[in-house]
Amino acid sequence: MASSEMKPKSISRAKKWSEEIENLYRFQQAGYRDEIEYKQVKQVSVVDRWPETGYVKKLQRRDNTFYYYNKQRECEDKEVHKVKIYAY
Repeated sequence: MASSEMKPKSISRAKKWSEEIENLYRFQQAGYRDEIEYKQVKQVSVVDRWPETGYVKKLQRRDNTFYYYNKQRECEDKEVHKVKIYAY
């Protein structure tokens, strides 16, 4: 299956925070499922990340406005259960 046709096969909710959950939280705040969908929609090969932490630094929403994120964790414990994890 080509990467431009990738659709998730299943979905689950995050139970506890991790670096992966932090980045998924940032993509989902900007209106995307995950990094795969962001790259498909925006036709980019690299996502801007903070070199110190590896967290997503900047995302462009579908309406072309930008979301800028801090170097530190932004997904609070009370928000973790809202993050969706897609399996392909």
